[in-house]
This record gives sequence, structure tokens and C-alpha cells, in this order.
Amino acid sequence: MDPIVSVLIIVVVAIIVLSVFLSFFPIMLWISALASGVRIGIITLVAMRLRRVVPSRIVNPLIKATKAGLGLTINQLESHFLAGGNVDRVVNALIAAQRANIPLVFERAAAIDLAGRDVLLAVQMSVNPRVIETPIVAAVAKNGIEVKVKARVTVRANIERLVGGAGEETIIARVGEGIVTTVGSSDSHKDVLENPDMISRTVLGKGLDAGTAFEILSIDIADVDVGKNIGAQLQTEQAEADKRIAQAKAEERRAMAVAHEQEMKARVVEMRAKVVESESQVPLAMADALKSGKIGVMDYMNLKNIEADTQMRNTIGKPDTPADKDN
Repeated sequence: MDPIVSVLIIVVVAIIVLSVFLSFFPIMLWISALASGVRIGIITLVAMRLRRVVPSRIVNPLIKATKAGLGLTINQLESHFLAGGNVDRVVNALIAAQRANIPLVFERAAAIDLAGRDVLLAVQMSVNPRVIETPIVAAVAKNGIEVKVKARVTVRANIERLVGGAGEETIIARVGEGIVTTVGSSDSHKDVLENPDMISRTVLGKGLDAGTAFEILSIDIADVDVGKNIGAQLQTEQAEADKRIAQAKAEERRAMAVAHEQEMKARVVEMRAKVVESESQVPLAMADALKSGKIGVMDYMNLKNIEADTQMRNTIGKPDTPADKDN
């Protein structure tokens, strides 16, 4: 075999062996740790590989923690990494809390991180409070005028209540509820326009940050606008509804009256039919009475005279029509 080819093969094999060796034995990381004052054995780094832990994600945060004087151990960081936490973010949060004189221990920081909250952002919010702007909240005063209010809430993270505490949505909802209550208890919308700080004082005094992960520092009213006349609008809608109800009842009564009139007409027609039927039987009864001798001819003639006399009286008693006057 050519000596040059043999040398190349030996070099390639050596590189592969060295790469595999360095992957399991992170010599450079071990040297960096020793140079930073972190006492860690090379066997410990190899054991991390076997436990499927990336050594750099443990050693580098440990170097930062050691330089900051936190006194953390490699077992604490590794256990937090195996639990699914972000080791680097927790160490950064502990360093920031130490610089800001905020009491924060590793166990609480790890619990906050495992709970899904950004512990570093919480520490930053403790140092630099955050301003939350609420959406426009519409409320109605006692005189029926709508008032639209927008507020800015300055909050600071409460490290002690980050685990299990409510978030920003709860703060916004509670502030909106307080604005509606304050405006609704005002006699006039003018009172709110003249003294918008009454909203801040009332809402801030309700202790809205109870049970949340924040501490409310101040509530400032950013904008106050006058909206619609809700009271007049409601009265108009109520009057329109009453009008429709009255129209419906009137239509119902009219329909009942028409039905009653139709029923009376039907009864009159029925009665007339019965009268006509009865009158048609009178001549037959008269003939039968004459035939049977129950009445005589003179009785019949007297009856006719009475009928003629009655008809004449009715004619005389009727008022004259224009046609009769012309005649």
C-alpha cells in the first residue's frame, strides 16, 4: 500500500477517534470550568453525557453563578434541567435579583420557571414596573349618559405570588369592573368629567391586586369621553315597545269586535229566516182554521181590516222622503 494513503487513513481514523473522544470527554469545557474556579471532574461531564444532559447547558450557567457568588451546585442545575426547566434563564434571574437586592432563592426561581412563567422577566418587572393599558371601558352614570374611560395601570411583579397568582388579564378585568362601578354610582357624567381622579382613588382602594402575581402601584386615567345618551335611548325603545303592545291589543280588540259583529249578523239572518218561515205558515194555518171552522169569515175579514189599518198607520207615521216631497 502506498505510504501516503496509509498516512491519510491514519489521520482520518485519528480525527474520528478524537471527535468521538471529545464528544464524550468535553476537555475544553472542563478546562474553561477550571479556569473560572468551578471545580468539576471530567467523569462528571461524561456522566452527564450518559444521562443525556448537554454539559454546556449546565457548566456555562454554573460558571456565571459562581462568578456572581450565588453558591449553586451542579446537582441543583442538572436536576432543574432534567425537570424541563431553563437553567440559563433561572441563573440570569438569580443574578439580576441579587444585584437589585430582591430576595430570591434558587428553589423559588426554579418553581416559577417550571410553572411556565418567565422568572427573568418577573425580576425585571420588579425593578422596572410595567404599564398596562386597559381597553376603552364604557359605563353609564345615573343620569343615563355613557362615559368611555381608558386607564393605564402601573404594576410591579410580586415574586412571592408568581406561582399560582393571576395574570394581567385579571388585572385588566378588575380595573374595568371598578371603572364601571365608580361611573355607575355617580349621579351625573359631569361629576366624572370634572374629577376623573375619583375613578383612580376608588378603584385603587378596592385592593384589585389580591390573588394576582402583580402589585398595583398606580391607576391613571388616560382618557375620558362622553358617549351616547343611553337613558334616553332606553326610554325611546321602551316607548316604542309599549306602542307596539298597544297596537297589538287594539288590533286584537278590533278583530274580536268584527267577529262579534259577524256573529250577530249571522244570528239576525237566522232569525229572519225563521220569521219568514213562520210567516209562510200563517196563510196555511188560516186556511186550515177556516176549513175546520175554528174561525169564521167575519173574523177573517176583521183580521184583514186590522192589518190594513195597521199598515195605514205605519205609512202615516213614516217621515217623508225627498222623493215623496217631489211627488
